[in-house]
Amino acid sequence: MPTTREALRELNLGSSVAEFDQQLEMYFVETQPFLDLIDGRRDIIAGDKGTGKTAIFKILHRRYSSIPQLRNTIVVPAFNLSGNPIFQQLAERGILDEPEYNRFWKAYILSIVGNWLLRTNKYKPRSKLHALDILLRGLELRSDADGVKTVFDKVVARIGYLFDWKSMEFAINVTESGYSFTPKVELGKSDNVSVKVPIERCLSLLDDCLREVGKKVWVALDRLDESFEGFPEAEIPALRALLRTYLDLEEFENITVKLFIRRDLFSRVVKGGFVNLTHINARKIELRWDEDDLKTLLCRRIKQNETFCRFVGCHRDDNDGIFARVFPTQVDQGTRKPATWAWMMSRISDGNGVKPPRNLIDLVSFAREAQLRREDRSPREIDGNNEIIEADSLRMALTQLSETRVTDTLLAEAKGEVPLIEKFRRSKAEHNQSSLARLLSVKKDSVIDKIRPLIHLGLLGEVGSNYKVPILYRSGLEITQGKAAGVTAVQEADNDDE
Repeated sequence: MPTTREALRELNLGSSVAEFDQQLEMYFVETQPFLDLIDGRRDIIAGDKGTGKTAIFKILHRRYSSIPQLRNTIVVPAFNLSGNPIFQQLAERGILDEPEYNRFWKAYILSIVGNWLLRTNKYKPRSKLHALDILLRGLELRSDADGVKTVFDKVVARIGYLFDWKSMEFAINVTESGYSFTPKVELGKSDNVSVKVPIERCLSLLDDCLREVGKKVWVALDRLDESFEGFPEAEIPALRALLRTYLDLEEFENITVKLFIRRDLFSRVVKGGFVNLTHINARKIELRWDEDDLKTLLCRRIKQNETFCRFVGCHRDDNDGIFARVFPTQVDQGTRKPATWAWMMSRISDGNGVKPPRNLIDLVSFAREAQLRREDRSPREIDGNNEIIEADSLRMALTQLSETRVTDTLLAEAKGEVPLIEKFRRSKAEHNQSSLARLLSVKKDSVIDKIRPLIHLGLLGEVGSNYKVPILYRSGLEITQGKAAGVTAVQEADNDDE
């Protein structure tokens, strides 16, 4: 009979961060946002940290060639998949006006897609692809390199002169019907004068080239929240221009931009108004995980560990059977205490009710590690009656999860609100406006404005007329259960008890 320790050593839930998960494809859950994306109904995937934006992109990028709906579609990443985000170099050039950022994004997309087309297709003189080759050379954007960095560097170097014709080999003539290119016979002073090439005409030529080869291109952009880290003044105009570029490109049948963006970042970008925002929202979907999807995700990861499932005896079970075999019925005993799954759901949720898959995977992974330490001290054999991961290990995992999320999510994303968050450290979990005014040292009539960013961050959740710090962040901030002085508790479910 195998021991619990031997079984747990065979359990690998993978990484909670999609960038580092080598087994993601084996247990990826095709939720509705993913299906809407590949069906072409949605172009903008928005979600909180850890909700799976990057996972959706990675699966799309790996599988698109085998997805029937995308038979003639190529997914082209316009960002570097690892390492420092290339767009930081754009921010380091200083703040540009929104129209210049718009020109940058269009030149970049023209270059990424155009160079890919020329690299992967043969073409004849006088063809549209040949015209595209000449155009990119004249704009000093031609590159044979495979990868986005070289193309990006070329476009950034041309900021201020984007779409200026510079070719010393050909003269360009822009007509109603398109472009004509004439070899230059003589070079004189006049040849140093740039000709401004209409941006839309360039993109129209690119669209025609794609039609000629029978392909559509999805230009994918992810990691946008990292791209302007430390450059908040550049972030908003640059990303507003990206959204404007997305709208401008809709007239082209064969070029589509697919954006994977943090929900809070999207809100900041459109704050204060954005023309045609309703049109953007119609093509945007927010990632929200319901509890059934989360259980499917967890159990699918468990089922990938065949040796573990065989040791435990759950290899033929459904999701509920697997969960019941691995975890206790309750973490805290009592008729009014929640079942373990409900306990988990209330612990991984932030103040806005968002339950990122990352929190669930980390909670169970931390519990596995804690249980292994317990098994080292007091080994158990698997007898079919006892749970594999015990209640104490889940409690220890919650403490570790809370400390981790306070550090890598709450404080990391808070920026200027960190001093405000620190005022909650070692306080009580439940407040009203009066207690918050005392805690934050502000007048009561200004409390709502003061805590609005904290609600947005998920540090505070509204419960009736009160506000509560979710259990997710309590241990990490050393916050104790209960209400602050002068606060009348609101009635709610017992699964909030610790």
